[in-house]
Amino acid sequence: MQRMGMVLGLKPGKVEEYKRLHETVWPEVLSMISACNIRNYTIFLKEPENLLFAYWEYHGDDFAADAAKMAADPKTQEWWSVCMPLQEPLETRKEGEWWAMMENVFHHD
Repeated sequence: MQRMGMVLGLKPGKVEEYKRLHETVWPEVLSMISACNIRNYTIFLKEPENLLFAYWEYHGDDFAADAAKMAADPKTQEWWSVCMPLQEPLETRKEGEWWAMMENVFHHD
């Protein structure tokens, strides 16, 4: 299992809409997340900075392949098209990232 964390901003004035969307995430999107070997997916919000922190546990053998599978899914693409206009990626993210991946520097069970 691999723990993964990411960070992303929300555009000013979009917090309530983002929260509302995530109260009822589409079932097809949730099924695809599970089909791509992702568990314990959690998103935290820090206000007033409007930073989102996402955490999940990846239980597969090939994250790149599972990420590509998710990205190719039409319903996931539709979900992203609704969510992405609300989001503000960090300027410091790596090439090709939307959510900026974070380094795991500590864990304790």
